[in-house]
Amino acid sequence: MRLGTWNVLHGAATATGPADVEGFAKAVDELDVDVLGLQEVDRAQPRSDGADLAAVAADAMGAVEHRFAPTLHGTPGEWAPAPDPVGGTTEGGTQPPPGTAPAYGIALVSRLPVVDWRVLPLPRLPRRVPLLLGSPRRPVLVRDEPRTALAARVVGPHGPVTVVTTHLSFIPGWNLVQLRHLVHALRDDDPLVVTGDLNLGARRAHLGSGLPGLVAGLTFPADAPQRQIDHVLGRGVVASAPQVHHPPLSDHRALSATVVPTE
Repeated sequence: MRLGTWNVLHGAATATGPADVEGFAKAVDELDVDVLGLQEVDRAQPRSDGADLAAVAADAMGAVEHRFAPTLHGTPGEWAPAPDPVGGTTEGGTQPPPGTAPAYGIALVSRLPVVDWRVLPLPRLPRRVPLLLGSPRRPVLVRDEPRTALAARVVGPHGPVTVVTTHLSFIPGWNLVQLRHLVHALRDDDPLVVTGDLNLGARRAHLGSGLPGLVAGLTFPADAPQRQIDHVLGRGVVASAPQVHHPPLSDHRALSATVVPTE
C-alpha cells in the first residue's frame, strides 16, 4: 500500500492567506496514495469556506474510509479543547452537516478497507512553559493545544497494517514524551506505520520511537526546507519508493512511501 502524510495548514498557501479548497483537493489527488494522514485539518471553519477538509480529501482520493479527529472546537482566537475525542466520519459530501460545530484536528483517509479505528489522546502539559520566541528572541509563556493520534487497521493487498497519524507538540521535550506514550500504546500493533508532523528531527524521532524512518527528506518550511519534522516511521514493514512532495499549498512538504508487511 502507498502511504502518505501531509500537514495541510488548513488548505492555505501561507499562515495568513485564504484557504484554497479546490487547490487542496487537486494536491491530494496528485499525491496518489492509498492511505493519507493529514494534520491541521479544518471542519466547518469560515477560513476554509466551511468545508470538511477530511471529506474533501476522501472525495479527491476516491477513498472508501475516512475519519476526522478534532483536537480543538471553535474558531481561531476562540479555541476550546474538543470535548469529543472520538471524532467521526462525515457522510454525504464535502460540506459538514448543518449545525456542525467548527473544529480543527487530524484525519486519516483510506482507499482500502479499515477494520478498526482508534483515537489515542496524548499527554498534555498542564501549565504554560517559557519558550524563546520572536526577533529578537525573548522568553514567552506558552500553552500547548491538545494533541491526539488517530489509528486505523488498514487491510492492504499483503495483509493488515496499523496506520497512525498525529501532530505532536511544538514544545521541545514534550513531543518526545508524547511520541513514547503513543508507541507504548501501540506496542502490540505489528506491522505498524506512524505518520505525521512530529515536530522532531529525524534522529530524535527514531530514538524517541525506536522505529526507523521510512522516508528521509527536508520538509519544513516548504519553500526552502531546512529540517525534517514530518515523518513516516515503521515497524514490521519494508518500504520502497520514498518520495518528498512539494504541493502548492501549506508550509510543509508531504511524504509518501510504499510499504509491505514483512510477516
